[in-house]
Amino acid sequence: MRRTVIAGNWKMNMTPSETKAFITELAPMVAGMDKCDIVLCVPYVDIATAVEAAKGTNIKIGAENVHFAESGAYTGEISAKMLCEIGTEYVVIGHSERRQYFGETDATVNLRTKAALAAGLKVILCLGEVKDERLNGITNEVVAMQTKLDLLNVSAEEMKNIIIAYEPVWAIGTGLTATPEQADETCGVIRDTLAALYGKEVAEATTIQYGGSMNDQNAAELLAKVNVDGGLIGGASLKTDKFTAIVKAANA
Repeated sequence: MRRTVIAGNWKMNMTPSETKAFITELAPMVAGMDKCDIVLCVPYVDIATAVEAAKGTNIKIGAENVHFAESGAYTGEISAKMLCEIGTEYVVIGHSERRQYFGETDATVNLRTKAALAAGLKVILCLGEVKDERLNGITNEVVAMQTKLDLLNVSAEEMKNIIIAYEPVWAIGTGLTATPEQADETCGVIRDTLAALYGKEVAEATTIQYGGSMNDQNAAELLAKVNVDGGLIGGASLKTDKFTAIVKAANA
């Protein structure tokens, strides 16, 4: 049975002191909510503080990106080994903002994914269509292609450490949200693609999140869909009450 995963993606928000205060406040609010995994993916400078603050709680800590090389002349980058040594368990890879602003491609997403898996990290792999692709009726083709390219040479065994986050790019930070039916349909296309690549057993065991403006108001309806196994939460993950409401919806 696949796990529901509610993961916050803080983006470029929160200082270390704010991180400590946030997790200290959040931990008792989500204590005992064990029907889903709870993850906070935070900026690099916050990870050590977050790991320490989350000790003894049901909150797990992730990073927002990782480089594909183990070490070397890559000024400003962070390796998977570095993340692991400070207690990171998860990492977001391929977020649309990385693709849009920093030149991320399916090829580099694949390299980062393989490096993270090799180091023992759990990967939250992001993919999704832009508005024109949705309007032109090619969403299914786009997400199927991304799934295949981003998971190139990733084994069936390694899929145990992969979570896929479907994030329609037109719905991220815009206030727009895919309808529950659209989210379910497209997550289903991703699952069908996984079945073709790895077999039905792997496809059915893989957690597929929805990640386009899920919030405390729409989470329950989205999470009720059969192919939606959690959420990658942006803005709502920066407010303890809103994030807790989403976790509660996943525990209903």
